[in-house]
Amino acid sequence: MKLKLAIIFGILIWIITYFITEVLNPFFSSSLPHVNIIAPISIILITGLFGIFYIRNIDTNEVIEGFTVGAIFVIIDIILDLVFFIIPNRQNLIFIDYTLHVFSMIIMTLLITTFLGYLAQMNIDLK
Repeated sequence: MKLKLAIIFGILIWIITYFITEVLNPFFSSSLPHVNIIAPISIILITGLFGIFYIRNIDTNEVIEGFTVGAIFVIIDIILDLVFFIIPNRQNLIFIDYTLHVFSMIIMTLLITTFLGYLAQMNIDLK
């Protein structure tokens, strides 16, 4: 387990997801005012990218490593949400329905990273 790398990637995932959500939301909120599609899509893409960066350097127990790094990503996301938005009581697009955000983020992150670990253990011979 590369804990330092997992923590750095978790922080980067949170920062990039927040930035993408804030930048792209004005373009989508005018046509879909009550639907927040940017946050889940950015979580999927950014978590997948950094999950690949993390898993490709692991040689053993990739599925367990994938699940563990996914749990670390989730913990970091919740801690940063608490520090920057919930405790200071700052409103953000992601936190309109925070319970839905947390549960969907947990499910997506754990599924993505565990599945990446599963794919990393497979021996694929491309011709």
